[in-house]
Amino acid sequence: MKLPLALAAAFAAIAFAGTAFAGPADDIIAKEKCGKCHTAQTTKKAPSWASIAEKYKGDAGAEAKIVNHLKTGGKDDHLVVKASDADLKAVAAIVMSSK
Repeated sequence: MKLPLALAAAFAAIAFAGTAFAGPADDIIAKEKCGKCHTAQTTKKAPSWASIAEKYKGDAGAEAKIVNHLKTGGKDDHLVVKASDADLKAVAAIVMSSK
């Protein structure tokens, strides 16, 4: 009787592990519906995160540029993302880590 209960608990832990480790950046990306225009690797309506990461590769100011773009909308009328600088830096880190 203990084994099925342990298996059920292990299965539940694995099933919910993906959402348990989602951070503030993932929450912002979901809330702001970034996936509507961006994907990790392919261009949709807007550049993929991988192409943005490639554009800024080796640029020491990349994070600040991405955060500023998210805060202001930039020149291309990107939606303004209302979040703390720390959370926007976390979003920028996800974008810059895309390959």
